[in-house]
Amino acid sequence: MMLHLDLDCFFAAAHRIDAPELHGIPIAVGGRSNLSIFDRKKERRYLSAVNGAFTSSILSSNEGKSFEEYFVDPDGRVRGIITTASYEARAYGVKTAMSVAEALRHCPHLTVIPPDYPLYHKLSHQLRVMLEREIPSIEQFSIDEFFGDVSGWIADHEIEAFALALKNKVYKEMKLPISIGVSGSKWIAKLATGFAKPDGIKVVYPGEVDHFIKDIPIEKFPGIGRGYQERLAGRGIRTLGDIKGREALFYSWGKPGKQLYDRVCGIDEEGISVAHAKKSIGIGRTFDPESNRDEIRRRITILCRHLAFLVHKGGHVPTTYALKIRYEYRSKSKGFINANRLFSEQYCKEVMLELFNKIDTHTNHALIQLNLTLSNFAEEKGVTMDLFHYGEDQKASSLTESMQKLREKFGIDIIKSGGEL
Repeated sequence: MMLHLDLDCFFAAAHRIDAPELHGIPIAVGGRSNLSIFDRKKERRYLSAVNGAFTSSILSSNEGKSFEEYFVDPDGRVRGIITTASYEARAYGVKTAMSVAEALRHCPHLTVIPPDYPLYHKLSHQLRVMLEREIPSIEQFSIDEFFGDVSGWIADHEIEAFALALKNKVYKEMKLPISIGVSGSKWIAKLATGFAKPDGIKVVYPGEVDHFIKDIPIEKFPGIGRGYQERLAGRGIRTLGDIKGREALFYSWGKPGKQLYDRVCGIDEEGISVAHAKKSIGIGRTFDPESNRDEIRRRITILCRHLAFLVHKGGHVPTTYALKIRYEYRSKSKGFINANRLFSEQYCKEVMLELFNKIDTHTNHALIQLNLTLSNFAEEKGVTMDLFHYGEDQKASSLTESMQKLREKFGIDIIKSGGEL
């Protein structure tokens, strides 16, 4: 049997661990684009212990910041969006992705808390370590979701008691409520978790799948997005039970159609996924409209410093450098450069600034977004380095390595270049 474990209102629950006054009242965690990275003052940042494409690597803590300090701009405007709402807040209509200002209109006595990402990542890592002691095979699906395979480990008739004991253990040791879905396939187990919430267990035995999915709307199934919903609705398919009788149709759509059909029917036989090595490393920020190109270049330089730290931690040698920018009126521009050069922070800055000068085609328009990405790692592709620049690149690479060791010990902001100040 497969288990899907999903922490309930994780970010909100994390803040309740040591704050009994937050229990039983409507609370929410809000967020906004973290622009402290561009501040000239020093700030302590943390490297996440959680790996995966679903999570950031460099984290800032907002612990101790008041609502006004984090969410209210100098002009008095309330900014930010809701990332997690407690069940008490949801009863007032507060939802994820709603603006903080709108959430407060729905629930004027709502307590909105600034995010503490180092805390969430620490708890997520601790939970994974705990689950690895209890379950033979674990897959971390997101920061607050896990799959577990107990096939041959726990008998089917014991699975409900096992899941209940595991749920209670998580709460006893970590004070985090968790819901668990169980079934013979991982995607039916994930679907079942939605019926277990909050803080419950739902077991769907293999012989019960057809009855379980019969009347569930298609949009409830993980992986059926808006486009697929419209495509299926156009063929009169509105529930998962409708899918069950259309095997020939789904198989005619090739591998994606077959995969979806098998998952919905609980016959996919997909096991735990092994984490794959990262294929790229990126960092980006969205900000208020900024027209000053010198300021934009300063921000690119700062993002390159953080990107260089991540490259050093991963031991990578990227050969593709890419930059995307977005203007105030939503138009975009992007470009990339391939270079078989040893990586250094200085070279990264030079390339990204060169790319910016090349792709900034609307020089009179303000920018609102920067995204920098490094990919095509040489160590994975056996790329031969550019011998013409090898000597100077070695010196620059050694300097970068020395700086990163200091940053690991004293913080990412300990060494800055003159262009950042």
